[in-house]
Amino acid sequence: MEGATCEIVENGQLAVKRFQDSEAGEFDAILMDVQMPVMNGYDATRAIRALKREDAGKIPIIAMTANAFSEDERDALAAGMNVHLAKPIDVELLKQVIRQYTKGRG
Repeated sequence: MEGATCEIVENGQLAVKRFQDSEAGEFDAILMDVQMPVMNGYDATRAIRALKREDAGKIPIIAMTANAFSEDERDALAAGMNVHLAKPIDVELLKQVIRQYTKGRG
C-alpha cells in the first residue's frame, strides 16, 4: 500500500537491535507500539535515541498505541517519540504523519 515496505519485530528489544544493526538511512521511520513484551515502546525509543549514531536522534518515531489520554501523549513525547497516534489508527492520518515526518527521504 502506498509503495511502503514495512518490517515487523515482536518486541521493543528486537526493534532496538534491528535499528542498531541497520545501515544509516535503511529506515525512513519507526512505527512504535507502546505496549510490547520484553521492552515497551517508551524504553525502546529511549534506547534508540541513546545509540551512538547520528540518525538515532533524527529518525522519526511514531507512537501507535491504545493509550489515548493526554498523559500518554506526554509520556510518548518525553521518551523521544515525534508524534503519538491513538488506536484504532486512522489510516489517512497515519499516511499524512508519515509523509510529514519523512519528507525529503527516500
